[in-house]
Amino acid sequence: MILSALAACEVRPPPAHERLTLERAAFADLPGWREDKVADALPALRRSCAKLLAQPEAAVPGPEDAPTWLPRLRAACAALPAVAEGDENAARSFLERWFLPYRASTASGPEGLFTGYYEPELKGSRQRGGDYTVPLYGEPKDLVTVDLGAFDDSLKGKHVTGRVVGHALQPYPTRVEIEAGALDDKAKELLWLADPIDAFFLQIQGSGRVVLEDGSVVHVGYAAANGRRYQALGKLLVERGAMSLDEVSLASLKAWLRAHPGEAKALMDENASYVFFREIAGDGPVGAEAVVLSAGRSLAVDPKFILLGLPLWLDIASPEAGKRIRRLVIAQDVGGAIKGPVRGDLFWGHGTEAEEMAGRMRSTGGYYLLLPRGE
Repeated sequence: MILSALAACEVRPPPAHERLTLERAAFADLPGWREDKVADALPALRRSCAKLLAQPEAAVPGPEDAPTWLPRLRAACAALPAVAEGDENAARSFLERWFLPYRASTASGPEGLFTGYYEPELKGSRQRGGDYTVPLYGEPKDLVTVDLGAFDDSLKGKHVTGRVVGHALQPYPTRVEIEAGALDDKAKELLWLADPIDAFFLQIQGSGRVVLEDGSVVHVGYAAANGRRYQALGKLLVERGAMSLDEVSLASLKAWLRAHPGEAKALMDENASYVFFREIAGDGPVGAEAVVLSAGRSLAVDPKFILLGLPLWLDIASPEAGKRIRRLVIAQDVGGAIKGPVRGDLFWGHGTEAEEMAGRMRSTGGYYLLLPRGE
């Protein structure tokens, strides 16, 4: 039974390295603060602000201290329309007037892992046939997500996902089970793709554009997941000696799978996590905050620690040797592998260059949270 399972949960405090600590800083302390064109990040912030101001405060998810910052962030958002588009001086003045920077750290220090993602482009069809045999599923009708915080305040922010069988909530089928037909008629095939490897990585990216046979483009985005634990293929291949950590990239993983067709499916099956999609009208992709993402300015974070819509100052190593990425970004998305107080996934946009940069990115660095001062 669901209630019995909840009652059996033992709640422990998070490990020290998973606790976010903040140290007050000044804007002058932000590396590269005067070099970035911060006005280029304000369109992304405007989208987040529009979403935030349109929602009841109680409906905005976030970390435990979100109620402290939400009213202040709303006040800053209300002042944003007065800033002219593209006015660099006005943008910088607005940020310095309404926000204060805080260096984010954990017990192990201020640096964490930063990866990149992009919007892949694939070929597909509305109908199954010919080369198009790999389904892209919509959210299943029997998928259930339970907010554990509704049962116990100590479990706030925690969820479990599954399906109801009889009177009990059971784990949702794994990737292997879904591909073997476990969905039955519970999920609609939105589109059909030609390549299972491309379909696999589309699930990891969480969004993409599918070019149909008539040349039209369908944007698809994350709708739900089966709740199973995400397993990184790169980690498995490194552990098994198939490649070194320095060799792991999106391109190298795809190349390995294509070069080992007899082992590819079994390796992908070890990632039990499975993502379901929805069609997105208009521009895409759309992040977890339900706003369109901005190339180079949208960051996926762990919402257990970082409030979506919050500006952050990024200071990390670039995929280009000897360079740093120091810029204003907005927390607008989440990801199954993005866990921890100092962890991020930078959205690079779409196209060949975006794929290359995202695929090569495995950087160390950190960020400053720009927390709103309020009135």
